[in-house]
Formats: sequence, structure tokens, C-alpha cells
Amino acid sequence: MQLEFFQIDAFATKPFEGNPAAVFPLQAWLPDATLQSIAEEHNLSETVFFVKTTDGYHIRWFTPAAEVDLCGHATLASAFALFQILEPERTSVTFASKSGPLSVHRNGTLMTLDFPAESLVTCPVPEALRTGLGVEPEEVLKCDDYFAVLGSETALRSLAPNHAALAALDCRGICVTAPGDHADFVSRFFAPRLGIKEDPVTGSSHCALTPYWAGKLGKAKLSARQLSPRGGNLECELHGDRVEISGTAALYLRGTVYIEDPA
Repeated sequence: MQLEFFQIDAFATKPFEGNPAAVFPLQAWLPDATLQSIAEEHNLSETVFFVKTTDGYHIRWFTPAAEVDLCGHATLASAFALFQILEPERTSVTFASKSGPLSVHRNGTLMTLDFPAESLVTCPVPEALRTGLGVEPEEVLKCDDYFAVLGSETALRSLAPNHAALAALDCRGICVTAPGDHADFVSRFFAPRLGIKEDPVTGSSHCALTPYWAGKLGKAKLSARQLSPRGGNLECELHGDRVEISGTAALYLRGTVYIEDPA
């Protein structure tokens, strides 16, 4: 069996920036074990698969270790593949997912994700989080992930986390955030339990970061930057219980995967 795929750098203006995702348009779903093996083989933070439906596409995301319920950068990469390569006449698409319908529309090269907003609840600081970050956060909150708030971009840049300690936390990942020097807020994201030491750009974490910082800063439209070594810029806007996350992407690789037919 031959499967076409694209490797796309999301939240990037050119290759080698942002967050790379392997994007697989499928004619029909393959067995879950095959999807997971493909993701493990590519060994990127996310490998994404989508299948056409009567009114859009069904989308699923896999890290090298597990399937996840929501991924922003791989959804942006999938939309880029559709808008720029597969269906260039399209200006919008809706993906059905485990997190509900996810719409993406484009305006030139800028693409905007429409995602559900996430609420954060203040919680005590787990000892594994304190040990893993090596600093005392100003505030810790939680949803599916832990969110640790630091006082400055400098403090965030200087973090050298203990990934083994962070892997002991019962959560998807750990987002650390701070007010930005040149953006409204900045962040880093670590997910050692999913096989990702540091994610280059994490769109889904901005579903919680946007309402949090909108409340702190008193405005709905925010600029954000993720401070991974590759880095990435995001424009975020809060609309009630939805968050719009905008960015660009770049094609790095187009190829073919050869696997045994699982049928």
C-alpha cells in the first residue's frame, strides 16, 4: 500500500520554523495500530490523518506514543495541505474530531483555527512540577494540562526542566507561560509522557492561554510566541466560549510511505 503524505511546518513563515507535522490524507481509516506505528516511525510531535466525509473531513492526531484529543498545529498543517495542494479552490474546511467540529478558514496565506476555549482552575503546586521546573511558579492552574505562570519572559527562557520529574505528573503535558517582552504572552510546552520533551509550537494550549491572558490583560485580541528553539508566532482572539488562533505554514516535504496492506 502506498500513502501520500506531506511534512508541513505550522505556525511558520518558512521551513525549519514552527512545529512540523506529518499529514496523511486517507481514503479510508486504517487500523489504529497502523496509524500509531506510522506516527512512531515519523517521530514528530504529531502525525495527523484525515478522511473525507459528506460535509468535510474527520481528523485524528497521534504523537509517537499515543492518540490525542486535540492538536492545533497539525490541524493548521492539514488545512494548509487542503488549501494549498489538494483543494486550492477551498477557503474553509470543517474537521470532525474527538473535540467536536473544528473549522479553519483562510485569508490569503493566513489561516485561522476556530477551537473551543478551555477554562483553567487554580490548584496546589505538585511537588513533581516544582522539581521538574526547578523554579517556584507564581501560579499553577490545570485542565487536561498543568499551566505554570512565571513572572517574566527571561525566567521562562532560562528554564531547564527535569523531564523525568515532569513525566511523573498525571496529565497530558505542562505549559509554562509568562508575560512577553514583545508579544502579549509567551509560553513553552513539555509533554514527556507522550514522548515529546518540548513541543515546538502548541496550538491547543492556546485554547486555555487565550482566555487566561485575556482576563489578565483586559483585551480579547492577543499576540503570542512560543519560545521553543524553533519558535512560532500565533495571533489569538477570544470569542466567548471559542478561541480563534491564526498563523501561517510552510511545506517542507512531500513523499510516499510504503506499508503492507492491513486488510
